[in-house]
Amino acid sequence: MEELLPLMIVIFIIVALPLAFAWLCDRLWGDPMWLPHPVVLFGKMISGGEHLLNRGNHRRLKGGILAITYIILVYVSTDLFLSWLLSVCSKDGGLLLILVFLVNVILIFYCLAGTTLIREVRMVFEAVDRSLEEGRKQVARIVGRDTSELSAQEVRTAALETLAENLSDGVIAPLFWYALLGIPGMLAYKMVNTLDSMIGYKNQRYILFGRVAARIDDVANYLPARLTAFLMVIAGGRISLFSFVRKYGRQHASPNSGYPEAALAGILKCRFGGPHNYFGEEVWKPYIGHNDRLLTTEDMKKAVSINERAETIMVLLTMVVRVTCAFLFL
Repeated sequence: MEELLPLMIVIFIIVALPLAFAWLCDRLWGDPMWLPHPVVLFGKMISGGEHLLNRGNHRRLKGGILAITYIILVYVSTDLFLSWLLSVCSKDGGLLLILVFLVNVILIFYCLAGTTLIREVRMVFEAVDRSLEEGRKQVARIVGRDTSELSAQEVRTAALETLAENLSDGVIAPLFWYALLGIPGMLAYKMVNTLDSMIGYKNQRYILFGRVAARIDDVANYLPARLTAFLMVIAGGRISLFSFVRKYGRQHASPNSGYPEAALAGILKCRFGGPHNYFGEEVWKPYIGHNDRLLTTEDMKKAVSINERAETIMVLLTMVVRVTCAFLFL
């Protein structure tokens, strides 16, 4: 046991502490506007590829090739970079630990997006309490739909729906893929999610070109979305809501988004869904829940609390999985 102790300490430092520090950094700062973010680079890559390829014939094929190429590129380049870092630092154990630790913290921090969205949702509720027009402008920062004609209730509903979806897309799913495939898998997932958010729409421009990207995103989020709903129910201490989530989660147009939304709707005893305007086209989303009541700032505070507790549980579970796997594969 004494011989294994130094190895156990090294594994804990390399595997568990970076996640803990990265999560703490996200809780404290969110995404600082001044800090260059890889998702911005991903967006530029996608935009450039889309303008180049989304024309002429075979758009579905070209969009699929672009999506798959970018996802593989991110995974492989990240894996090669981390392997190169290990080889460069292999001559100095102390330097190795410090550099690997710092790089891991930064990369994991980039992939977590819980705090920023929570702040944005708080700002939406504060803005709509001041004036409807301010609320519409504020919620437009975090949703893809047309917000110019939303009522105050619809503004608050849109913010809470996005909060539930973001817990899955911005926190639980990245941690899920980190637990399975490490940092390369985590960053590859962020590319998957960015592709879907930019070209995964079912409108005239993207219906063919973004179809493969949207399907990949559905697959990548299938388990994380359901895990998110499970964690939200556990965090809310409402085990009886599992049947509610199962009933309403599957009614959503998306195969995944309905589950975290259903969990939050059940916890808040409210109703989500209904008609939304995307790029000038009305999209009708089935209702999730049945209690069409007015949402308040207290509902937002409760939803934020649920998000933060579910996130904490997932971080701890991820640490346990990563450390356990590290010992098993020694």
